[in-house]
Amino acid sequence: MIKVSILYPRDPGSRFDFDYYTRKHMPLAIALLSHHPGFRAASVERAMDGVEPETSPAYIAGCFFTFDTVDSFFAAFTRHADELQADVRNYTDIEPLIQFNEVLITAVA
Repeated sequence: MIKVSILYPRDPGSRFDFDYYTRKHMPLAIALLSHHPGFRAASVERAMDGVEPETSPAYIAGCFFTFDTVDSFFAAFTRHADELQADVRNYTDIEPLIQFNEVLITAVA
């Protein structure tokens, strides 16, 4: 299993509309990508603090998709890439950082 991490670096001069992101963009992305048989999960997170209380976090937001393989993510994403990427300007001007990770351990309470 793999996890796709899409991270938005904190930049005090940048714009990030959490309302639009959580009410429009991510529900759209999840609806489109979750139809692929390799899709397993998605989550969205908003940063709170850095390591020390009341310090700034390195990233303001993150989106995480879990898929069976990198290939299954690309198979799902490629079909909808133009639509999803065109929508990014509606919630941010931040260039996201994207990373693929192999999931080695998962625990759920």
